[in-house]
Amino acid sequence: MYRRHCAAAAITLVCALAVLAAPVPALAAPAPPSPTAPPEPEPKKSLEEVRQEIDGLYRAAGAATDAYNLAEEKAKKQSSEIVKLAQAIVEGQARIAELKSRAGAQAREEYRNAGLPPGARLMLSGDPQLFLDGVSRARQGQQAAKGLLGELNRTQEDLETYTQDASTNWTKLEANRVKQAKAKKKINAQIAAAKKLESHLEKKEKARLLALEQEEAYKSQTAWLGSGALKEINREASPSGKKAVAFATAQIGKPYVWGAEGPKSYDCSGLTSQAWAAAGRPIPRTSQEQWRLLPHIAIQDMRPGDLIIYHSDATHVGMYIGDGAIVHAPRPGRNVTLAGAGSMEILGVVRPDK
Repeated sequence: MYRRHCAAAAITLVCALAVLAAPVPALAAPAPPSPTAPPEPEPKKSLEEVRQEIDGLYRAAGAATDAYNLAEEKAKKQSSEIVKLAQAIVEGQARIAELKSRAGAQAREEYRNAGLPPGARLMLSGDPQLFLDGVSRARQGQQAAKGLLGELNRTQEDLETYTQDASTNWTKLEANRVKQAKAKKKINAQIAAAKKLESHLEKKEKARLLALEQEEAYKSQTAWLGSGALKEINREASPSGKKAVAFATAQIGKPYVWGAEGPKSYDCSGLTSQAWAAAGRPIPRTSQEQWRLLPHIAIQDMRPGDLIIYHSDATHVGMYIGDGAIVHAPRPGRNVTLAGAGSMEILGVVRPDK
């Protein structure tokens, strides 16, 4: 019995030692997280795509410039109206003060005469001739008093109208100032975005970009001339048209600055409006208003001095100078220069001196 007990104990001990001596399988360490794949780089834009994007930004800036210029013109007009109305109000107040003074003098005179005007006292006299004179004077006095009161009422009504008009113009003035501020913000943002795009280009790329612009303009001009849209390129300008062309071409080389009307810089419609003002024919300030308000003519009838309006939204304008060319202020970063009349999308032609 004792031996069986010892054998069992020995077997148990051997099994335990065998278990402890058995190799322990190693636990696998947690796998590190797989690294996030880097984002795919955006494909680099071609120089032509960059050119189109820059052109679009400057086009948007041109549209905002037109909105700014129109708001500025309206603000100037409203400011002028407010000044005129203020002068009319001052004059009206002075006139009312004068009329009230005259009415007060009449009232004091009647009071001194016991409430009877001189004509009435003569009417009460026993002299027939004096009585007749009194009747006439009384009528004159009544008419004068009636006229005085009528003028006083009319002047007061005018004064109220002037005040209401001044208030209305002030409201419009403030609204146009808000429009100016919004347009200015948009212009600066568009120009800054375009300049940023250009700033990332290498020197060689900038040169190539300019070449692409010129190539695109040349292709458009060639296609336009080849279409036969312009039947005669050397028509005679009118006397005022010659003056306008002379002024515009004399500005060649001066920089484009949005909102500028000279003499050191211009935007597109600032150049054309000042050229025609120099020719003695003032025209609207903006290209859109020039398109809307000036007489339209057919392209084939175009002559030097006429204005060519560009793009579907009428946001650019140049002056035709003959030989199929225009003088214009292109965009920020460029100077007043000559270009092909068909180098951009033509909306139509207007003639300031028709």
